[in-house]
Amino acid sequence: MKSFLSLAFAGLSVTALLTFSPFTKAQWYESTGHANVQNGDTSAAKSAAIKDAIAQALVFSGARVSSVQTLVDGVLMQDQLKISSHGEIQKIELISENKYDNKFAVTLRLDIFSQTEQCPQNSFNKFVAVTQSQLVHREHAKMGQIFDVSKAISKNIFTSLQKSKMSAVPVAYYNNAISVDKYFSQQHDYSNAQLEEISSRSNAQYVLLSQITSLSTSDKLNNDYAFWQDEAYERSYNIEFALFDGTTYEQLWQNSYHTQAIWPFEKTTIVDVNSDRFWQSPYGQSITDINQAVSYDIQAAMACLPTQGKIMHMENSKIVINLGKAHGLKKGQMLSIAHHNYLTDAAGNVMPHTITTLNKIRVEQLYQQTAVAVSIDDKPLPGVQINDVVEIISQDL
Repeated sequence: MKSFLSLAFAGLSVTALLTFSPFTKAQWYESTGHANVQNGDTSAAKSAAIKDAIAQALVFSGARVSSVQTLVDGVLMQDQLKISSHGEIQKIELISENKYDNKFAVTLRLDIFSQTEQCPQNSFNKFVAVTQSQLVHREHAKMGQIFDVSKAISKNIFTSLQKSKMSAVPVAYYNNAISVDKYFSQQHDYSNAQLEEISSRSNAQYVLLSQITSLSTSDKLNNDYAFWQDEAYERSYNIEFALFDGTTYEQLWQNSYHTQAIWPFEKTTIVDVNSDRFWQSPYGQSITDINQAVSYDIQAAMACLPTQGKIMHMENSKIVINLGKAHGLKKGQMLSIAHHNYLTDAAGNVMPHTITTLNKIRVEQLYQQTAVAVSIDDKPLPGVQINDVVEIISQDL
């Protein structure tokens, strides 16, 4: 059955097409969206905050979203999100709206019908190391002397992922610069050892790499003869991402993003990329908007990926693994064990390969990042070694 429902709040009207089936289930979600107020435009900030709140609710409901340019009645928002799973909003209620410190916050309550086609793996958290982005053209940072922008942008990406509070949990690994250009080359001649080291040091199964390909500026926008005007330039922001499994070294996701916005600072001004002045500028806000879209896309890409860990220690019949409460484990959780079996091709390239064994273990003691597990019925575990892979067994699989 299909029906149309008109929604009205905060002076805005939205028409939503709802699709119901016997398998749909309605559930209320409450979410708060935030946006910066640019040039005193509270209307645009409110729309952006509403968009953020709706996107969060849809993600929480199990909908997988990706960024697209659309219009909803040409009124509510100009940059909505495409819902790629089965989830439709039946009703939206405005709970509160608040302007504070040049920001706008909107809290919504949404009734969402969601056909639950979520994968069982979505119930468990996957940790991802957010590394420092590499600036491909360092000379692009000359205007404003923003040579520390790589670290600042990576921190912003980490924060965006952290705020989304979904199954992909970010781990900060952006303090030190790393070379990532080989991961984005056509030859894919990247270092398995480097991926494994990042994964091991951060205790994160997945590794997110990125490179900033452009921060270039256009010609000055205003007229040299209009001496009373402040200098203004258009500046681009192009960035590429690649997600890897630190255990198998596989590339799991890759995407690129680009935008441009006004660079409002004078040409000779040195800009602190860690300051509110930078991030609240039109250019800084455009980066934040892109990174927010990136966080949704990463969450969608990782939703159905497995949560795996390693055996860290063995003593008699007890096994210590690097998965715990933070990953969603519970006492009594069952896990399988797999052995590493690396293969080498004719060119000498090492290819990861795992062999799942018949060995099963059960979680007996739980800690935040680790757990102690024992074999089923205290049976011996032949051939099991430290660094063997453990994978969560879901009852729904």
